[in-house]
Amino acid sequence: MAAAQIFAVVIFLAMFVLIVMDKIERHYVTLGSGILTLIVVFGICMKSGKAIWNTLALKGFVTKDFWYQVTESESKGINWATIIFIAGMMVMVEGMAKAGFFRWLCMKIAFLVKCKTIPVFITFMIMSAVLSMFIDSITVIMFLAAVTIELSQLLKFNPVPMILSEIFCANLGGSATMCGDPPNIIVGTSLGYSFSDFLTNTGLVAGISLVFSIVFFYFAFRKELVTGSNEKIDMSKFPKPSEAITSKRDFIVSSVIFGCAVVLLITHATTHLTVATIGLFIAVITLIAFAKDAVELLKKVDYKTLVFFIGLFIVVGGLEETGILELIAKFIEKISGGNAMLMIAIILWVSAVASAFVDNIPFAATMVPVIQSLAATSGVALPTLAWTLSIGTDIGGSATPIGASANVVGTSVAAKNGYPISWGRYCAKLAPATVMVLAISTVYIFMRYL
Repeated sequence: MAAAQIFAVVIFLAMFVLIVMDKIERHYVTLGSGILTLIVVFGICMKSGKAIWNTLALKGFVTKDFWYQVTESESKGINWATIIFIAGMMVMVEGMAKAGFFRWLCMKIAFLVKCKTIPVFITFMIMSAVLSMFIDSITVIMFLAAVTIELSQLLKFNPVPMILSEIFCANLGGSATMCGDPPNIIVGTSLGYSFSDFLTNTGLVAGISLVFSIVFFYFAFRKELVTGSNEKIDMSKFPKPSEAITSKRDFIVSSVIFGCAVVLLITHATTHLTVATIGLFIAVITLIAFAKDAVELLKKVDYKTLVFFIGLFIVVGGLEETGILELIAKFIEKISGGNAMLMIAIILWVSAVASAFVDNIPFAATMVPVIQSLAATSGVALPTLAWTLSIGTDIGGSATPIGASANVVGTSVAAKNGYPISWGRYCAKLAPATVMVLAISTVYIFMRYL
């Protein structure tokens, strides 16, 4: 077993280093690491077909609980529910994008506030947070950043402050719901929590933090944004929101499908439909509705991200099957001396610091079994540790340009349009905002759960 543990840790660390170095595409890194785990750790060291079978978790597809779940059940190995749900939402988002939904929404809001810079700045931050509660933050930022640059050229302001604020609020909004951020999907599907569980726990602290963040960014950036905004705005020069809609029929259909997805997610604790069922259903009705473009929508799905998840879950399965995650849990319990406050502070701040520099998805996937083990031995309630982990991984990722996928997308859209954002510029404003939200979250968790 010792050899299996050593190889499991070495493969995991090598995978992490390669992801951070970003020299090889990350889906190749995790898939290669996953195959190594199956062959070396489970096959050669453990000689255990059962460990391979448990980690591949293929039997889940034929069980009723995978599609319709009345009682909570834990997930081990590849979390197929997460994979299917993310794939389904990707198909829906591609349909919405094709219909011009996001561009229409951005232009509509800009018109409502008469294209005045500061009101646009504040409403786009709120829109970034709200959309990211239901749609992947990468998609939200991709469209918001592009529209922000277009508006900045018409209104003559620097788009960088607005893009930075949108990135931060997208990560914050993503922390509010189960489907908002991949770490939350992993925590929710692994531990059997519903959309409303997240909304009433992490959602509340995200809402409080959003108010503080808007005030923070207003004072941090108002001088840069006010410059040039005193000129009279000629609204006739602006493209009309309706021009963004490529097809009225597709626009209505995609809006209805989005509404269905939101309703299904909000009610899934009552209907007992799992996120795998919801993801599959949304994908199927989107493909039926966009029948003539179905192949194009399927081609646009980000398969690299899905492969990244599969490889990652196998590697984490290696740590789980060899007992490494249990050892980490015991170590955290030993450091905290069983003190609930210290344990929560360690999980929150370590998660945040780690997520600022490494991808928060593998970190969350690694920590789920750790907090399960901690809850079983320390007496601290599992939900409390789950919300702490979610908040730490979601918020910590905002601190640096590489901490979350939305940051990478936002900064690259800005750079592509001639507005490069340096590490110094990024961290100077977003790192203090991250620390502020983490401090608010720490106080919130202590007051509410302990």
